[in-house]
Amino acid sequence: MDANSHVFVNMRAQTAGLRGVQRYTAEIRGRLRDRVITVAPDRPMHGVRGHLWEQTVLPRIVGKGLLWSPANTGPLHVTRQVLTIHDIASLEHPEWFNSVFVAWYRWLIPKLIKRVRRVITVSRFSRERLVALSNIDESKIVVIPEGVDRRFRTRSADEIARVRRELGIPSPHYVFSLATMEPRKNLRRLLVAWSLCVTRLPEEIWLVLAGSSAPSNVFGGVELDHIPPRVHFAGFVADDSLPALYSGALALVYVSLYEGFGLPALEAMASGTVPIVAGNTSLPEVVGDAGFQVNPYDTEDIAAAIQRVVDDSNLRETLEARAVRHSQQFSWEYTTTLTWDVLSEAMAF
Repeated sequence: MDANSHVFVNMRAQTAGLRGVQRYTAEIRGRLRDRVITVAPDRPMHGVRGHLWEQTVLPRIVGKGLLWSPANTGPLHVTRQVLTIHDIASLEHPEWFNSVFVAWYRWLIPKLIKRVRRVITVSRFSRERLVALSNIDESKIVVIPEGVDRRFRTRSADEIARVRRELGIPSPHYVFSLATMEPRKNLRRLLVAWSLCVTRLPEEIWLVLAGSSAPSNVFGGVELDHIPPRVHFAGFVADDSLPALYSGALALVYVSLYEGFGLPALEAMASGTVPIVAGNTSLPEVVGDAGFQVNPYDTEDIAAAIQRVVDDSNLRETLEARAVRHSQQFSWEYTTTLTWDVLSEAMAF
């Protein structure tokens, strides 16, 4: 095979755990199979060491091949490259991130997106923001939505009960939120909203919060100084438990202040759960009319949506069915096909 026809995948970011960007990479890489060559450090590398490997070692490995960098960053000196940028929150809201992280990305991203052959992003919102902040030609950016795996579907009562017992969730009736402990996930306002509506909800209704702490070398911290009644912190949830956890919930509340896509909302819909999401950035593209869109800065609006979903079972059933139908237009197979089309085009010139 001609060296120019090799397609390499930059897998450095996979050492950071399974967050949204890492899931995106794993889902597509697995479906590309032997059409691509995986490249990663011999051992996990974070922070400065990881970036040094990416900027100095990775280009020598790739040589004259084509590189796909699926996780927001890539080597500046590899112009034969396709770059996926999920969002530019660090450029638009530096106050949410570690200052060193922000400085690096503010220097690198504008230069990188001008040098690579194509930029993939995951929503129309992210494309609009990239064009606005970088002044690059919009035709260079391809929007390819993320997908949802078939394992996210309505689960049996027995499986839901088992996962609930494993996580210590005190009631079978709960509203669910999945988010890392970082400022843009808006957990403070969610807890305030919960405090506004919890006394008006039946006593068996709980709020379940799941997610890992955010890495300090990337995100600023979040201090939750007041925890209202009937809140259960499930902590990190294993990937295999997520479908049942979504499926058992009365609603997913995902009121992030800024998202490039919003994969938890899509996974919840595929699992037959009503999403309550922020009506800004990319989330309206993902949810459409299959859930509630609220003002993420308005705790009364968030509380009202939670109460309506809990109280109105007919509305909830209607939205659950609509959510499942809406989610069926997204799949990782479709995402992979479109991604390979972009890679193939980039190889041709």
